[in-house]
Amino acid sequence: MNRQRLATATAILGLLGSLTTGAWTGGPAPGRPAPPTRVTRVPAAPGSTTALSGYAIQSTAKVSDSAAAVSSPGYPATGWHPAGPRSTVLAALLADGVYADPFYSTEQRKIPKSEFQVPWWYRSDFTVADTSERTYLDFSGVISAADVYVDGKRVATTKDVTGAYTHHELDVTSLVRPGTNTVAFRIRPNDPNKSLTMGWIDWLQPPPDENMGIVRDVVVRRGGPVALRDAHVVTKLDVPSLASADLTVKARARNDSDAPVTATVSGSVGSTTFTRTVSLAAHQTKTVTFSPSDVPGLHLTSPKVWWPAGMGGQPLYDLNLTASVSGTPSDTAHETFGIRDVQAPLNSDGARQYRVNGRKLLIKGGGWSPDEFLRWDRRYVEDRLRYALDLGLNTIRLEGHLEPDEFFDLADRYGILTLPGWECCDKWEGQVNGDEPGDRWTPADYPVAKASMAAEAARLRDHPSVVSFLIGSDFAPDATIEKNYLDALRAADWNTPVVAAASDNSSPQSGSSGMKMTGPYDWIPPNYWYAKREGGATGFNSETSAGPDIPTLDTLRRMMTPAELDTLWKDPSAKQYHRSPSSTFGTLKLYDDALTGRYGAPTGLTDYVRKAQLAQYENVRAQFEAYERNATDAAKPSTGVVYWMFNSGWTSLHWQLMDRYLDQGGAYFGAKKANEPLHVQYSYDDRSVVVVDNRHTAASGLNVRATLFDPDGTQRYDKTVTGVNVHGDGAHTTALTLPSSVSGLAKTYLLRLTLTDGSGKEVGRNVYWLSTEPDTLDWAHTDWYYTPTTGYADLKGLASMAQVPVSATASTVSSAGTSTTTVTLRNTGGGRTPSLLTDVHLVDARGRPVLPVRWSDNEVSLWPGESVTLTARYRTADLHGSAPRLRVSGWNTPEHTVPAA
Repeated sequence: MNRQRLATATAILGLLGSLTTGAWTGGPAPGRPAPPTRVTRVPAAPGSTTALSGYAIQSTAKVSDSAAAVSSPGYPATGWHPAGPRSTVLAALLADGVYADPFYSTEQRKIPKSEFQVPWWYRSDFTVADTSERTYLDFSGVISAADVYVDGKRVATTKDVTGAYTHHELDVTSLVRPGTNTVAFRIRPNDPNKSLTMGWIDWLQPPPDENMGIVRDVVVRRGGPVALRDAHVVTKLDVPSLASADLTVKARARNDSDAPVTATVSGSVGSTTFTRTVSLAAHQTKTVTFSPSDVPGLHLTSPKVWWPAGMGGQPLYDLNLTASVSGTPSDTAHETFGIRDVQAPLNSDGARQYRVNGRKLLIKGGGWSPDEFLRWDRRYVEDRLRYALDLGLNTIRLEGHLEPDEFFDLADRYGILTLPGWECCDKWEGQVNGDEPGDRWTPADYPVAKASMAAEAARLRDHPSVVSFLIGSDFAPDATIEKNYLDALRAADWNTPVVAAASDNSSPQSGSSGMKMTGPYDWIPPNYWYAKREGGATGFNSETSAGPDIPTLDTLRRMMTPAELDTLWKDPSAKQYHRSPSSTFGTLKLYDDALTGRYGAPTGLTDYVRKAQLAQYENVRAQFEAYERNATDAAKPSTGVVYWMFNSGWTSLHWQLMDRYLDQGGAYFGAKKANEPLHVQYSYDDRSVVVVDNRHTAASGLNVRATLFDPDGTQRYDKTVTGVNVHGDGAHTTALTLPSSVSGLAKTYLLRLTLTDGSGKEVGRNVYWLSTEPDTLDWAHTDWYYTPTTGYADLKGLASMAQVPVSATASTVSSAGTSTTTVTLRNTGGGRTPSLLTDVHLVDARGRPVLPVRWSDNEVSLWPGESVTLTARYRTADLHGSAPRLRVSGWNTPEHTVPAA
């Protein structure tokens, strides 16, 4: 990300000093017992893979026993802390109640960084019934490096095990004994400016432990003399017919014994089976390949093709392999894969244009953030991915922080495209942009980077959701680094596009990135997005948004003290801890000045938040609408936009379409409105009203009506155009253009757009609040993070809107753990004034939001006598045993709550 560098270097003390033999020195609290014993039972079955179930962890500053003692079975880990199978040090301490909730107020500041400037021990026990099979430790995700011990013996050093993404397999057969065995990791502290690991750049206040720990599974593998590794399928789909596909199955057969063996490798894909005999000398490895030339069944006719969500289904295939020696299974391998074709050529303007299975698509995505403490919660991740689909997004970009395998499994299942890549602004780009101590690469970094690329390529290549790898972020790699990356990718049979950078940069072999990283990252007005320059809707913008996204009042009260909430709305220049450690993004001044300049000064916290939701709705909607409208333009079309960011890893005031607790406000519903399958929208640049069809099928015989109103509901203009036709796949048709001036129209006014089909049924609606005085931009003084606004649109007239009652009647049905609440809203006001941006929040008996929830629509605007029926789907358990209720409020609608049982 094109952001100011952060001074994140910390002093790391005593990293790799050897530990002396002696007595254990005690835990953080006198009398603390040893954590519950976590013993992983490992079966003997060849090909079994068993993840360690968890660890006991402790600071080396509090352990004086030798490494041999700590890593031996039976060691009394008295006073140690329990940790899950994937856990940073701080995540474990938080779970153990050592520190208060770091997401509230500035509690995280109270956690001493000195605790994490020495190595920490991670130890875990596993049992095997016998040692007739071979035993391996298989892992990645160590941050930042580790010495590894098994049953008192060191099996790897920090020189061997370094880097968050490098993959390691350690043969520990000679050490493992029947019964209980121990594996221990001595984890080195992390500094993302000095190690190829993970850092937080300016996304959030970085955790005091810098995420040191083990964040992926450590797996115990069992097998016979011949191991199967690197199993995968290379697919080649016939495009554009999609009538056939060729599959090539590959795996490495490795003889780990001291004698020559003959192995039989057999496998299946669906109903197609294949087998081959392989002769292996002692400790020899051979690649075994099955292709359509020798297995005709691997040439598929009418294959089940994988599509992104909304374009088709997401069928998956299974590969199963077994290696046998003398008729006895020695090892097995299993992979799931999808058949699809991805191309991303540069268009005539030099922008990268993605095609999936031969069909163009506009990338509409969001930047992904994991939990700040890298805690894996499958349900929480799945909830966020479902939100992405609910928003009409098709892509998630991961700038570093590459999630575990299950993340990509879920993306495959839901049809969400992913754009993984390396992160900026730390060691990963230090060789080309190093300006912090330790940034510049040493000779030891190059093999770590190449090994990281090889490991991630092997892990991600079979996932159909993965459609690129970005080998650079703000900067493209230099020739040496790029060659190492590309060599690793080729060796892994990577067959999707490789992109040089997320910015407008090039690398010697990959060429131009075809992307731009022009921001903005802070507030700009809605009309900004329509300019075909800087961050406006042209080309592929890999990260961009209008910056701050103030959460709902419910969430703000969960994350800030009353005094902090008071400062939030009163003092735009105040440093906001819940924004960013960067001085550039430390305050909300740009945003607050615009909020006051456009809507009027806030009169209190509630007024500040309601204005924020209105502002975020219009701005996020405009961002996606502009990119959608321009996607099929003949000149400088838009090809991709990634909202920065999709979510935040903590309680944040910026860069999020939903907050940490999955509550939804103006930003969320503005994006959802813009990305409707069939959508009518207004263009801020030329006042055109267009219909966009994001479906594959065309639409015909549509009617578009545009009506202008004063804030009090007085109608000033009305026009209907019939017989509007629009092609599918993101095409748009201009239905009409609003006049440049309308007699009598107020300075602040409302635009209502309705879309009806040939029978008169409403199939789309969109309401805008506009001004005869537009926002004006100072393009000449554009910075890397925003363009100054020299004049604000006057939307203060919205404050004069009369209060309008909106009634709500609701009912709920529940089945199989899921509830659906249906609510009908009606504007029951007696005058002409509409209810603007009426919000419905599902709450429990205590008034707490029920989250996550997926609404059919929300934050709707209704004219007198109009009604709309909305549905909400959610987990019944999230009601906490109470009956559902609905809290209705809006810009000019008094808040009230009604039952929904």
